[in-house]
Amino acid sequence: MPRHVRLNAFDMNCVAHQSPGLWRHPDDQSWRYKDLRYWTDLARLLERGRFDGLFVADVLGTYDVYGGSHEAAVRQGAQIPVSDPLLLVSAMALVTEHLGFGITAGTGFEHPYPFARRLSTLDHLTGGRIGWNVVTGYLPSAARNMGQEDQLRHDDRYDHADEYMEVLYKLWEGSWEDDAVVRDRERGVFTDPAKVHPVGHRGTHFTVLGIHLAEPSPQRTPVIFQAGASPRGVRFAAENAEAIFVGAPTRAILRDTVARIRKELVRAGRDPYAARIYTLMTVITAETSEAAHAKHREYQSYASDEGALVFMSGWMGVDLSRYDLDEPIGNVESNAIHSFVSAFQQTTEDGREWTVRDIAAWGGIGGAGPRIVGSGAEVADELLSWVEDTDVDGFNLAYAITPGTFEDVVTHVVPELVRRGAYPAAYEPGTLRHKLLGRGDRLPDEHPGSRYRVGAAAARTPSAAPAGRP
Repeated sequence: MPRHVRLNAFDMNCVAHQSPGLWRHPDDQSWRYKDLRYWTDLARLLERGRFDGLFVADVLGTYDVYGGSHEAAVRQGAQIPVSDPLLLVSAMALVTEHLGFGITAGTGFEHPYPFARRLSTLDHLTGGRIGWNVVTGYLPSAARNMGQEDQLRHDDRYDHADEYMEVLYKLWEGSWEDDAVVRDRERGVFTDPAKVHPVGHRGTHFTVLGIHLAEPSPQRTPVIFQAGASPRGVRFAAENAEAIFVGAPTRAILRDTVARIRKELVRAGRDPYAARIYTLMTVITAETSEAAHAKHREYQSYASDEGALVFMSGWMGVDLSRYDLDEPIGNVESNAIHSFVSAFQQTTEDGREWTVRDIAAWGGIGGAGPRIVGSGAEVADELLSWVEDTDVDGFNLAYAITPGTFEDVVTHVVPELVRRGAYPAAYEPGTLRHKLLGRGDRLPDEHPGSRYRVGAAAARTPSAAPAGRP
């Protein structure tokens, strides 16, 4: 029997997300991001397709590297305007029973104490279906908007995030005992004070001395998502994450990335499959191969080169507006560009040198990830082949248009995968953590966050090592 393929939907509370220009397509509904019914309808659709979850990205700044300002991003609707992702969850949870929600929030711009309560609240309201995508930040404009001159240096951001996680684990795992809430009407005691403990944290960046404000939620700690790609980011993910998002343009690169993450999980004292790994992918499908390729060509006609280069400039830190679209990429002075393109050139057979226009064309639909175009059967073949070749667990599916791209996957690809025994015919019961990993609702014992549980030595020791450290 083939290994199950896992699917996750990738969206953002904005227009077009990673397909700039496609908001102009007559069937695209991303402009309705302000309408709660867009989100509830999408949640119902994804649950019908038995997706693991909806992963909602976020930024707190603008893509202002291209042209040295935010003007092109604003003009193109390139993740601006953008609204808060957390406020969407309650409504989507109300109309679904199983779908998980992975919500992005940064460690650099909000104190962990109120954030811990916000996530516990969502875990209660969803019945244990909330996950948190931990980001340390990558847009300098976000840091400036928060009163900082720039972001911390790359590795320093992860050192800061280590302590952020330590505070959260102490609050979620170590403050309230499971049976603290007694609701004893006769004695007039709602919660037993002896079973609620101050966390007593004094660290380099945070001092949090009191108790968590929320009683234990179904998962206590939400499922931890992470997408770090650097060596320091992968180490942070291996120490904390239970679902890891990666991006790779080729199978060979993805295979190496997955293998590296599995090894880092072992180094962190965890099972190599203790985290589900999803890779970015965009699927364009239809009833036939010919119809799918025609649809792809139609989508390409709406894609915006400028919008794609706004994103690429932001992701690479290089202002691509300074170059002509037909400029050979070798003339672009950036090591980041060279390493990026050397990887992507593996996707071409003729070995020709890429131009700036090629980068725009690659990123015009679905961002920096690869695309699969074909009938439901052809797409199923490709997805299964990627899983078999790379050891990846599943796919974080970006869209060309929404909800149309997701509707097509649910209609054409999911039934084909089910027919082959490579996709679940029904959801597993339980929380998001149990659905993903099959090991119960709470953090497993080998997860670093478990050392902060009530009764664990670290939970009582303010000077304990940060989560994930020996």
